[in-house]
Amino acid sequence: MGRFFSRSEPVDWLIVGLGNPGAGYESTPHNVGFQVISELSRRWELGRPKKSFNGLIVSGRVGPLGGPAVRVALLEPLTYMNESGSSAGPARGALKLELDHVLVIHDEIDLPFGQLQARLGGGLAGHNGLKSLRKGFGSEDFGRLRIGVGRPAATDSASVSDYVLGRWQQSDAEVNALVAAASDLAEQIVLGQTALSGSG
Repeated sequence: MGRFFSRSEPVDWLIVGLGNPGAGYESTPHNVGFQVISELSRRWELGRPKKSFNGLIVSGRVGPLGGPAVRVALLEPLTYMNESGSSAGPARGALKLELDHVLVIHDEIDLPFGQLQARLGGGLAGHNGLKSLRKGFGSEDFGRLRIGVGRPAATDSASVSDYVLGRWQQSDAEVNALVAAASDLAEQIVLGQTALSGSG
């Protein structure tokens, strides 16, 4: 069972979901990171998050019943995506975590809808949230869980922006399945059942 976040307690993993605050951005591909954070918090029974680090954060222990527990903190920056590093950077610093124990969950238009990729480090692919995180962390060598949301037919910046900030074009069932699959993968990573590519 989860408990409220306390800076005095050690944490093994920081999971950061990217998105934009506000009702107008809910149910959009760009906010899929927030959706995964909500699902993880629900399945791990972490309770209500607290406001800290310019975001919403909650922590607790997760793991199989009777097995070794891993302590995680889940963070939703409330800074808007292109400033998320100003939230996640201080959170990571306070928690004193190495970057290979920070997992950032974000939308990825360069992957087909439904495809997932977990990796350590790598390029930023023009993703403004990742650029801000590189600045906040002082490095791009953090873990990422890239969630494929597909891309529009037109590749100009306005069309891409309208696509990721617009409502999902897929059905609720398809989106829910994607969020569940990404949550499964995030859980496997923090429990040591799946390694981030490039981490060894």
